[in-house]
Amino acid sequence: MEKNPPLGVDKITPIIDAEVWQEVDCLTCANCCKVMTPTFTEKDLKRISNHFGQTVDSFKKQWLKKERNGDWVNVTQPCQFLNLNTNMCSIYAVRPDDCAGFPHLKKKKFEDYAHVHKQNIDYCPATYKMVEKLMSRVEDLKIVSNSTQNL
Repeated sequence: MEKNPPLGVDKITPIIDAEVWQEVDCLTCANCCKVMTPTFTEKDLKRISNHFGQTVDSFKKQWLKKERNGDWVNVTQPCQFLNLNTNMCSIYAVRPDDCAGFPHLKKKKFEDYAHVHKQNIDYCPATYKMVEKLMSRVEDLKIVSNSTQNL
């Protein structure tokens, strides 16, 4: 599916996304915050440092590190803003855009994000369920398509 997405996949992903969120509660897991790190954009840095009453530079110095590719990421894992007792984010209202969009189930066209889903499937139950449902629906689409062609 990653290399050759089936026709109609982008039409069913929003439906599957809604189903997944009826079944998955992120607060029972929080793996994304425990084993991954968001990339902090300039916009994120300004918003979050302002929330703490810090300069962007002092926020970076206290909480982040710069990767070789130039991205700013958390110094620690689990995320320093995760409350491990409740699995809740202490900066939820101003969290990085990467966190707000995770796990990116319907953020972009499937073919543009299939590689990300492939990476996230090991960490995120919502991504796992989405891919599982998507594969099942794609098989159903193939069966229906083949049936109508044979008529």
